[in-house]
Amino acid sequence: MAKSSRKEHQVMFAEEEAGSKSLDEINGSIEVPKNAGFWKTLLTYTGPGILIAVGYMDPGNWITSIAGGAQFKYTLLTVVLISSLTAMLLQAMAARLGIVTGKDLAQLTRERTGKVTGFILWIITELAIMATDVAEIIGSAIALELLFKIPLIVGIIVTSADVLILLLLMRLGFRKIEAIVAVLVAVILMVFTYEVLLSQPDVGQMLQGYIPSPTILTNRSELYLALGIVGATVMPHDLYLGSSISQTRAVDRKDPKAVHRAIRFSTIDSNIQLSIAFVVNSLLLILGAALFFGTNSDLGRFVDLFNALQDSKVVGAIASPVLSMLFAVALLASGQSSTITGTLAGQIIMEGFIRLKMPLWAQRLLTRLLSVTPVLIFAIIYKGNEAKIEGLLTFSQVFLSVALPFAVVPLVSYTSNEELMGEFKNRAWVKYAAWFVTIVLIILNIWLILQTFGIKI
Repeated sequence: MAKSSRKEHQVMFAEEEAGSKSLDEINGSIEVPKNAGFWKTLLTYTGPGILIAVGYMDPGNWITSIAGGAQFKYTLLTVVLISSLTAMLLQAMAARLGIVTGKDLAQLTRERTGKVTGFILWIITELAIMATDVAEIIGSAIALELLFKIPLIVGIIVTSADVLILLLLMRLGFRKIEAIVAVLVAVILMVFTYEVLLSQPDVGQMLQGYIPSPTILTNRSELYLALGIVGATVMPHDLYLGSSISQTRAVDRKDPKAVHRAIRFSTIDSNIQLSIAFVVNSLLLILGAALFFGTNSDLGRFVDLFNALQDSKVVGAIASPVLSMLFAVALLASGQSSTITGTLAGQIIMEGFIRLKMPLWAQRLLTRLLSVTPVLIFAIIYKGNEAKIEGLLTFSQVFLSVALPFAVVPLVSYTSNEELMGEFKNRAWVKYAAWFVTIVLIILNIWLILQTFGIKI
């Protein structure tokens, strides 16, 4: 295929199947200035990256990050760094895919795999969404219990209703959603910055923690927790979400310069916001190291962390109910911001894989019910027992590990495909780096699954 015809194929791809836009009600809804300066243009493109970033600092990350600091001090900060760099690479590719093709990852996977395979992949991906929501719903419900003494089962039901808030926000415009999520992220960042400053970490040891240590590979317990951090950080649903919401900015795909500009600024936005997620995850691990390393405290649950922060026997003189309450506020902010993006990702996956046509309110209600039902059933069976319910978090990470290759492999394959992407395909070094990361992630996640079920290798 000649270069000119490849370009034509690429820019016309989205127009060949009219009416199949991803998140049609907000697709291309935000106008972008054509001749504005760098900062004004970046401001216009800023937003999708914030929604992506919350998936990398959701409640599922908290336990593993804080436990990593509590058990191995600052050593695993290097794992947080590597996970964040991996996320930046994959999310930039997801945004590129959506901007160039005008379709999201779910739509393209469905089109290129057939009906039966597409349905199977939808089931796997839907389980991943449910697994992601488990941590978010549990985190939000426990935060409501800690802050307002709301029974856990009632809290789970309340978190189910946040889909109605999302429907209201969608009527106000996508920028309003981005702004609200940005505020929630700011709350999380400020709370943990304050708590880390109070904990007075050893700055020298902290910086040294970002340098890879051989003990991560030689110490079996340390390696297991490192894999848990990676598994909790790189989320498959965020790749589907990123490929879709990158299309909320109006881009003329017939103009290669406009496409290049959209890719550039979307990548900058994504990298800035994921850098914030990196800071938050670092703060969580640093907090665990500074306050809990050497205390032999049981930090396996959110309630344990909440109680430890007000126990002077554990954290010393800085212990106070205020620290605990701030932790709960941050947990609630994390859970709510993540459920907003999780619901959007659920809609993208349902529309893309099975092309389900139904009213928007029904789509979002269905995706939320699919996620909350198993958590609610589990909560009723165990009568609101936090320890039992938080046990679901381990299995949720296993589901995410299983689902990750089914999102990453198509993403790398499609963005490296010249016929599909034309001149916007991955550069050689990006392609090889992405395949290397993909293979490593698959190997590590297989190892993590085997270890979770006690299978020795």
